[in-house]
Amino acid sequence: QVQLVESGGGLVQAGDSLKLSCTASGPPYSSHVMAWFCQAPGKEREFVAAIRWSNALTYYRDSVKGRFTISRDKADYTVSLEMNSLKPEDTAVYSCAVGTSPSYSATDYFRWGQGTQVTVSS
Repeated sequence: QVQLVESGGGLVQAGDSLKLSCTASGPPYSSHVMAWFCQAPGKEREFVAAIRWSNALTYYRDSVKGRFTISRDKADYTVSLEMNSLKPEDTAVYSCAVGTSPSYSATDYFRWGQGTQVTVSS
């Protein structure tokens, strides 16, 4: 079964940029959707963005549109999340996941990475 490993989190200041990466241990199926979710302390896991592995069609939560960009690299089974103009409210653990549809619900994804912490200071 495919394993997911995230990297790229860290501590940045408001307005800074950060790029997260998620590498799969094997090639996702063409039917798969790769997504990023975030979870802040005391809050539910929340959808951030998703991308279809087959055609790179993307989906975003409204609050990150224009600031975050999700992309995928078929050559090395990697999905990236480029985050610009970061805000303190973006602080959370960011996790990537695999599903079969671009759902906003975490329960529709069947494989998860361990997560990476993003902290944005004001």
